[in-house]
Amino acid sequence: MTAVVALVLTVAALTAHTWVNGARWLRRPDAGPVEVTEPVAVLLPLRDEADRVAPCLRALLAQRGVPDLRIVVLDDGSTDGTADVVRVVAGDDPRLTLLAGVAPPPGWLGKPHACWQLATRTDPAATVLAFVDADVALAPYAVAAAVTELRAARAALLSPYPRILVRTAADRLVQPLLQWLWLTFLPLRAMERSPRPSLAAAGGQFLVVDRAGYLRAGGHAAVADKVLEDIELARAVKRSGGRIALADGSKLAACRMYETWPQLRDGYTKSLWASFGHPLAAAAVVTVLLLLYTAPPLVAVGAVLAGAPAVAALAVLAYLLGVAGRAASARATGGRAWPDALAHPVSVGVLGWLTFRSYHLRKRRRLSWRGRPVS
Repeated sequence: MTAVVALVLTVAALTAHTWVNGARWLRRPDAGPVEVTEPVAVLLPLRDEADRVAPCLRALLAQRGVPDLRIVVLDDGSTDGTADVVRVVAGDDPRLTLLAGVAPPPGWLGKPHACWQLATRTDPAATVLAFVDADVALAPYAVAAAVTELRAARAALLSPYPRILVRTAADRLVQPLLQWLWLTFLPLRAMERSPRPSLAAAGGQFLVVDRAGYLRAGGHAAVADKVLEDIELARAVKRSGGRIALADGSKLAACRMYETWPQLRDGYTKSLWASFGHPLAAAAVVTVLLLLYTAPPLVAVGAVLAGAPAVAALAVLAYLLGVAGRAASARATGGRAWPDALAHPVSVGVLGWLTFRSYHLRKRRRLSWRGRPVS
């Protein structure tokens, strides 16, 4: 009984933290008409994105509120005609420049190298750099709003996390965990105020940086071999004395990260090992998550069968509190709360399996992404 009471209190505290983060501390850039006067470069790295880059490009070309806007696209060795799609969509728009990338040298992973090429080959007059992924579609004033929030936060790096589009059951189980994890376990106000690099979060789908602060941190060259280059870049900014900020970008951008279950499975598998570090740390974190969020409904069933209604009631309460935390996270980030939150114990279980798979394949040197080795 004591253990179950402790479980309820722990989940209740974490759910309260999720609510406070989402309702009080999460920045929410205004998606309405806003204008910035400084020059901004939007940087788009592409590798074999011919089938989905067109909506992203059209949204970039439709940006408003940034009179001095440059769009720089890097074709990173695509073999599916990505560059041709870029040329067709861009037409003769003078704001867009298409660059041909070179293969990453030893010690570099593909994504950091592509981003570094973009940052160092764009017009040096741009004071703000906005990195965007091909699966992101921006609202008309998204870039202007993000730059405005970057300056309001007095930050060197702002991560306006997009609304993650979900269509399949696998999407709905796994994708919302991204926002839920940092809203539940990361104190947002302390993250912004503290100089500690360990208190950092960022999403590379849409990342806005002050150019001077980015270069002072070493840019993507400082995270050349990092799978989670977005989070590591945020840490590098902190180490260089800069501030970082996280925002709800659900009104600014939408992102459909993976089209199929194999893509989603492999996408998480390639990077989860880097999220936790040492396998023992991963095992400890996953065990705690399973105990807090997957065990309660199992304990409730077991308690009912054992004739312990009080224990069963407490276990059900723990489950419902976990569901409430998941729903609070969804509401704070433009996600789908119901009925998806009811399956939260299953979601955490799938996360545990993906984490095990990530370490298993890394140990056997079988991790790769888009035809390139990850580790």
